[in-house]
Amino acid sequence: MDPKQIQEMMSRAQQMQQQMQQKMRETQVEASVGGGAVVVTMNGEKQVLAVKIEKDATTDVEMLQDLVAAAVNEAARKVDAAVKSQLGGMLGGLGLPQGLI
Repeated sequence: MDPKQIQEMMSRAQQMQQQMQQKMRETQVEASVGGGAVVVTMNGEKQVLAVKIEKDATTDVEMLQDLVAAAVNEAARKVDAAVKSQLGGMLGGLGLPQGLI
């Protein structure tokens, strides 16, 4: 591989990284638990954007804590899946080994 090809490949990789970071900022997922008692909205950078709690869910504090934790964890799993899907689509044409992403 000549140096020009390596430089072009590095430039493409930087562009792809910037695109991926932008998509992560724009990605939003929502996770609902307890039949909608707690809903968490999270972006692709795993920042919690909103937490909605139904009034009925506030009567049992321990259960509410469990529901909030479950909703945050589910939202994080959804972000991971969305990022993996987006990353796979962006890198699919590079011929990387199966299972690398």
